[in-house]
Amino acid sequence: MRIAIRHLPLLILPLLLAACAPAPIYRPAPDAVAATPMQVAQAPERYAHGSVIWGGTVVAVRNLAGDSEIEVLAYPLDGSQRPRLDGTAAGRFIATLPGYVEPLDYPAGAPVTVSGTLDGSRVGKVGQADYVFPLVTVVQSHRWTADEMQKGRNNVHFGVGVGVGIR
Repeated sequence: MRIAIRHLPLLILPLLLAACAPAPIYRPAPDAVAATPMQVAQAPERYAHGSVIWGGTVVAVRNLAGDSEIEVLAYPLDGSQRPRLDGTAAGRFIATLPGYVEPLDYPAGAPVTVSGTLDGSRVGKVGQADYVFPLVTVVQSHRWTADEMQKGRNNVHFGVGVGVGIR
């Protein structure tokens, strides 16, 4: 089969466009829970052992004897599973990771996405208020860099200006 050189750009263009599009980092499981952390906190028994892909910003990291907990303020995810920090917060959850997690690798405010299994809930506090935190046993996690958060975002800006010249 011979391909004319003039058709080569038409064959390469879809590959280049696909390479530019950020791909989701996790595939949702067939039993994935579509509820937000806030909804799960209201009825944790209803969602027991379901799989989730949630993201948000790090609130705090706590290292315990055998594992670590990351408290996350949840936000909706975009098509690439990045937290949409310009959206409305969707509750809080605690992500449990095996072993030690370096708090400097997960600083407060850092965007994260985790996939894992719901493992009950825990009552805690947010300020002085009681709060129910869904617990997620993490299978995979990703802390997003500033560059990764910007990839694929529309960076087109328009502006009108007035110039003044001095002679």
